[in-house]
Formats: sequence, structure tokens, C-alpha cells
Amino acid sequence: MCRNIKMLHNFDPPATDEEVYLSSLQFVRKLSGCTRPSKANEAAFDRAVNKVTLAARELIDQLVSNAPPRDREVEAMKARARSAERFRTSPSSG
Repeated sequence: MCRNIKMLHNFDPPATDEEVYLSSLQFVRKLSGCTRPSKANEAAFDRAVNKVTLAARELIDQLVSNAPPRDREVEAMKARARSAERFRTSPSSG
């Protein structure tokens, strides 16, 4: 689950509220061990996601960097290359 949490700091354009929310949702899912809470736990789950979202947004907004902002397209290409390398098929032996 946590593999879906992306770094959100120092991008141009900055992280959207939706990106922060989705990362927070993944974090709470990992902590709770469930992707969909039961009705009995739904309110607590939703509160946790909202609190983590607020904390994450505050953190991202307050972080500073001397590095130039990263380009989303360049980072996406790097991620695709890493994925292709990781999941490439090995040559068949025989």
C-alpha cells in the first residue's frame, strides 16, 4: 500500500490538495491495515485521514529547499524507467 505514497515536496507546480489527501489516505490505510473500514470504524478512519491530510499539508507548505523544484514529467519518466527495470522479463534459459 505505501508504495503509492509519493514524495510531494519541492515540485513545480506544488502538490495539489487531492495529492496530499490521497497520500494521507494511503498512510492511514497502511496504519489501520484495511483499505475500507467497517461501519463501526468508518468515522474514526475518516477523522484520521482528515487530520493526517491537514498535518501533511502544513508540513509541505512549511518545508524549504535550496534545490530547484523538480519537474513532474521528468520524475514520472524516471519512475517508469525504474519500474521497467524492476519488472523486466529475464531472458529464457534453455
